[in-house]
Amino acid sequence: MLEFAWPWAFALLPLPLLVWWLLPPYRARRASVQIPFFARVAEATGQKPQPGAVILRRLPLQMIVAVIIWLLMVSALARPQWVGDPITHKIAARDMMLAIDISGSMSQPDFKAPDQKMLQRLDGVKQVVRDFIARRKGDRIGLILFGTRAFLQAPFTQDLQTVQMLLDQTAVAMAGEQTAIGDAIGLAIKTFDTSKTKQRVLILLTDGNDTASRVPPVHAAEIAQQRGLTIYTIGVGDTEASGENRVDLPALREVASTTGGRFFRAENGEQLEAIYADIDKLAPVKVQTESWRPKLPLFQWPLGAAVVLGLGLWTVLLLRGLTFGAPSDV
Repeated sequence: MLEFAWPWAFALLPLPLLVWWLLPPYRARRASVQIPFFARVAEATGQKPQPGAVILRRLPLQMIVAVIIWLLMVSALARPQWVGDPITHKIAARDMMLAIDISGSMSQPDFKAPDQKMLQRLDGVKQVVRDFIARRKGDRIGLILFGTRAFLQAPFTQDLQTVQMLLDQTAVAMAGEQTAIGDAIGLAIKTFDTSKTKQRVLILLTDGNDTASRVPPVHAAEIAQQRGLTIYTIGVGDTEASGENRVDLPALREVASTTGGRFFRAENGEQLEAIYADIDKLAPVKVQTESWRPKLPLFQWPLGAAVVLGLGLWTVLLLRGLTFGAPSDV
């Protein structure tokens, strides 16, 4: 619809009338023909010489066009604009980081998928996490892969398809055979330093215990808690295994409780799906929206029309003066 950004400009409409009424008229001296017997002519006609003035007559066309030009100029000054329909843009109110263990133990073919098929642990995790990412509309998602070292595979983004693609391309032991849980948390903390959102969530999934970190997981969790980061931990490994392949459930519980998150235990795909559904409920998506209406300026149209009318009137008066030789006051 049509709106005026500065509607107060229309208060200037009566300005020409005020100038006409309050200011003295414009006067200009012009040379005239003098005759030596002027006094005799005046005496013969019975007139008394006195100072006078000649008021040039204006054509009705001049007055009409002048009024229209003034209206157009004031309308242009009021900044007319066409305001379109509202446009709403969703802004991520939460940044969520997924940290996935891809150490050598994730190659164990003991993970039962929701369809009862036995898969490698990593392949089963991919199936569940892929669906979880697809439901993250409104969030910015990041992806960390960790083994002997932790790597940022995807920075925070709302391009969920790209994150899913990068997850699908992961393979066991890409980051080494060991497990660096503390380093993964530390990398997440560093990545969240660039985040401006208030709600920050890390979901860490592992099937082992920390064997390669330079920073112990519990100490890293304390730093995360100070930075306002909530960590949800998921253990999918075998608690009966020995050495590096044994999942350290007490450490995962402590990491989660330190940051105000929760620990979950998953032994198959159905349990893992339920865990991610629970995380959805514990940390629901929060979306902020920005709304604005596009504005198309239109001041150039009345301003251009005023210029065209002024040039047209000047041309008409010029041609009239050349044709009839009559003086005119533009």
